[in-house]
Amino acid sequence: MKITIIGTGYVGLVTGTCFAEFGHHVTCVDKDQNKISNLLEGIMPIYEPGLDLLVEKNCKEGRLSFTTTLAEAVSSAEAVFLAVGTPSSRRGDGYADLTYIYEATKEIAAELKGYTVIVDKSTVPVGTADQVARIIRETNPDAEFDVASNPEFLREGAAINDFMRPDRVVIGVESDRAENVLRDIYKPLFLRETPIVRTDVKTAELTKYAANAFLATKISFINEIALLCDSIGANVTDLAKGIGMDGRIGSKFLHPGPGYGGSCFPKDTLALLRIAQEHGQSLRIIEATVEVNAAQKAMMVKKIRDALGGDEAGKKLAVLGLTFKPETDDMRDAPAITILPALLEKGANITAHDPQGVSEAKHVLPQTISYVEDAYEACRDADAVILMTEWNQYRALDFDRLKEIMKGNVFIDLRNVYTPKEMQEAGFDYTGVGTC
Repeated sequence: MKITIIGTGYVGLVTGTCFAEFGHHVTCVDKDQNKISNLLEGIMPIYEPGLDLLVEKNCKEGRLSFTTTLAEAVSSAEAVFLAVGTPSSRRGDGYADLTYIYEATKEIAAELKGYTVIVDKSTVPVGTADQVARIIRETNPDAEFDVASNPEFLREGAAINDFMRPDRVVIGVESDRAENVLRDIYKPLFLRETPIVRTDVKTAELTKYAANAFLATKISFINEIALLCDSIGANVTDLAKGIGMDGRIGSKFLHPGPGYGGSCFPKDTLALLRIAQEHGQSLRIIEATVEVNAAQKAMMVKKIRDALGGDEAGKKLAVLGLTFKPETDDMRDAPAITILPALLEKGANITAHDPQGVSEAKHVLPQTISYVEDAYEACRDADAVILMTEWNQYRALDFDRLKEIMKGNVFIDLRNVYTPKEMQEAGFDYTGVGTC
């Protein structure tokens, strides 16, 4: 099947590459000539494990191509996936900025030839598909098309596996013809008996927001419980195991830390609140989730300050990990963006290391932060180590080497990678999140 993907950002590039791996012929379109030139040379615009190899393979085998020319790519396609950015409005009011969606729709509409399914792959507010259809009809009254919604559920750092082995595929359609096209696209997943959930377009649009809001709520819940554990001397790690083994609850997303971040949860929770407000509804649990997450980041600043004896002024702090999660270079809404400037304002000196995120971090963090290419070099002469992101290479640190090169012995573990007992036995003054 011939598929065109509009946008070569995170969602577009992963989606197009994986569809090509399914055996379809995929053309990825982007207006950014530099990005397309780099992709043609095998240079990825994002870090996602294994993506570069999959792109190279499918380009060589002739199933994946990149271009800035939209006309030819759209006119020959049986399905066109909209995968352009939908960032939060600059007003900070939760609205999703649909400028790129609507601009792309106008360009697509003018080039449609024959029956085509236009698929919203970007995360968009309820009703966006209706607007896309309206724009197409106004721009090209003779166009034969359907608009569908096919939300993505990709985890950064595990996106390829999530796409190739999904828990489910949700397709929102208003006609059997559109459903058949999407089922043909996802036919390779039938062998794995992947559930295909057919629903109407508006329900599909809302499903992505609801899923992310629920996961964000689990994170905020366990973070609040962790603070309670700190207050009464309980252990949140054991507690999470105790409740997570309940099949009704599940163990995933019950890992306390400095708060959620990234490209989805912060944006999507706010957008869901805005959708509810526009329809006269309140989502008090989601409102609390957002408030708890903001408070959690502030509490981490206090936790670090307390571990340093109440004052970080003049202290050298080694920060291990900057991205919002491991296996990505994404700094969007990373807890480090809130936590580190607060420490710098009170006179701390920070040296940081991250396996993939330094380049992006330099754009969003204060210039006074120093960056090094080796984790142990970051810890040299440090009064304290702050483990901010749980990259695998931080999970088995050489404690003897750390003690030898550090000035102090304070270890602040915001991801609970280590246990209080092992760190205390190793000679560190250890602080975790909700651990006794």
